[in-house]
Amino acid sequence: MTDPFDGALEQVAELREFYEAAMERAVRKDVGRLDEMCRRLIAAAPMLFVATYSEEGQCDVSPRGGPPGFVTVLDDRHLAIPDATGNRRLDTLENVVESGRAAVIFVIPGRDTTLRVNGRACVTARPDLLDRLRPVGKPPRTAIVIEAEEVYAHCPKAFVRSKLWDPASWPDPAGLPTPAEVSTAHQRDPDWSVEQEERRQADALLHRLD
Repeated sequence: MTDPFDGALEQVAELREFYEAAMERAVRKDVGRLDEMCRRLIAAAPMLFVATYSEEGQCDVSPRGGPPGFVTVLDDRHLAIPDATGNRRLDTLENVVESGRAAVIFVIPGRDTTLRVNGRACVTARPDLLDRLRPVGKPPRTAIVIEAEEVYAHCPKAFVRSKLWDPASWPDPAGLPTPAEVSTAHQRDPDWSVEQEERRQADALLHRLD
């Protein structure tokens, strides 16, 4: 197989030759602020994915979850995502500090339409701001604040095509590796067994989720 990067498109004009112009409705739906509709969607979302990049351009997409409403809308232009207990790699937080940018997609169970918010971002530890947030477990040490520059509801086609919310389309768990099997394989530690990893994961969910 040849290098899949050979012959890649290098100019936006080249890319546009393969597509028609964006529909006016798709451009107009960017409201650029967190209006009442956006606030209602954010209040109902228990899950989001946040995309960031480092100073060197290394990209990262990370899930964030909590009770519906765990993300706080501070005003019409700003929202805050509380930090929660994790693996302490801090990939997302470090990227935001370095680049000052972030993009999020809010996901609501059973709903095909998502909400996208992109813009300037920072990491804050200000006590007065953290006090306004709904903790996800322990009180957050920091929070990501995003200043909304682009705000729009994303079309549902990806969810419709994937049948994400249709249990009948879900894969048989028996045909997939367990989380412990995946983690053990990727740790590449010959002295660590799947059984040990299963116990570690169960203990983490029981005692270190908060």
